[in-house]
Amino acid sequence: MTASLAPQTAAGSGFVRIEGLAKSFVPGKPVFADVNFALERGEFVCIIGHSGCGKTTILNVLAGLDTASSGHVLMDGREIAGPGLERGVVFQSHALMPWLTVRRNIAFAVQSRWPGWSALEVDEQVRRFVSLVGLDGAIDKKPSQLSGGMKQRVGIARAFSIQPKMLLLDEPFGALDALTRGTIQDELMAIVRQTAQTVFMITHDVDEAILLADRILLMSNGRETDAGWRPGNIAETVVNPLPRERSRAGLHHLDGYYALRNHIVDFLVSRARA
Repeated sequence: MTASLAPQTAAGSGFVRIEGLAKSFVPGKPVFADVNFALERGEFVCIIGHSGCGKTTILNVLAGLDTASSGHVLMDGREIAGPGLERGVVFQSHALMPWLTVRRNIAFAVQSRWPGWSALEVDEQVRRFVSLVGLDGAIDKKPSQLSGGMKQRVGIARAFSIQPKMLLLDEPFGALDALTRGTIQDELMAIVRQTAQTVFMITHDVDEAILLADRILLMSNGRETDAGWRPGNIAETVVNPLPRERSRAGLHHLDGYYALRNHIVDFLVSRARA
């Protein structure tokens, strides 16, 4: 195993810091505990683990949609307490308002972010991000007139349009077919590079994590042991050694790809629930 795949300790500083995070639904059996990691500005971090390990709970705490049982989440040195427009969220379900067009769905978010803007300023911002996701021709269509992939593009455009400090993605491409998913992944990566966006993303797709992430957090599930209940945790942090300029089509041609992929798969198969 190369040094780049070795376990890394969580950073003690960062733009976003998660410190001693724990969540319990059953007394004495926390889903996860003592979770510590950090994100730097402009960094793309993916988290992978089996269902039930607590990935979505961590993302929801970061989004301010849930609270932890203990621990702290800080962004820019301030504790996160509740939802905020400085964090954009994209879920697997597009969550568009079906009675509004693409233009109006995104404009609603932009107006919430900048209530003092004129109609022209709002529309310019909307058009900019609709263009970034390649939907200029669909700007005045309603969600019922769009494919699943197009709806997810709108959700991504809406999240980026408010220029959040951090983007949170909860398996946003999980319901899409492989071809559409690959196309939008490449588009997302291009936008992230262009905007220098900080991103935290949940995925079950190993190749998706390798394609998009600068670092990949491998999360273990909570389980019973001879010594009692062992909560889930970030078992390992893997630094992606591949060139940052990469595409889905060319991923498997890159030196180090198979070693990285095999390492993550081995964790999921042999160690995530061990």
